[in-house]
Amino acid sequence: MDTTYLQSALRLFKYYKSLGDAAIKRCDAKKIHFKLNEESNSLALLVRHVSGNMMCRWTDFLTTDGEKPWRNRDSEFEDPDWDKEALIAQWEKGWATLFNAIEPLMEADLEKLVYIRNEGHTVMEAINRQIAHYAYHVG
Repeated sequence: MDTTYLQSALRLFKYYKSLGDAAIKRCDAKKIHFKLNEESNSLALLVRHVSGNMMCRWTDFLTTDGEKPWRNRDSEFEDPDWDKEALIAQWEKGWATLFNAIEPLMEADLEKLVYIRNEGHTVMEAINRQIAHYAYHVG
């Protein structure tokens, strides 16, 4: 049973990753680019956006703003010309960045202040924000 906030957060991140993994597994190479309509996003777009967000937010997240100057968020919503293997590689890269940042944390780190778009958050608030964001997109 989870006994700490960090264990619980990691369990939730792993759960949402597993839901995304299952969705990707069910889609063939053509379906990863399917959009229900012009306002919807394809699986490839969602993976591009979520993984871009993960790499941006979790790279050096204790010491640098979570919105990195190298991120081009708008381009994440342009349909990438990816095959399924490239989609999976991008998905895994984003999750690896997240887990590499979260797993070493200690409970004492939760009250540290980090920034996302120049707005201060405790580490716990930043984690909660990202859990909600990824759950929204995976759902």
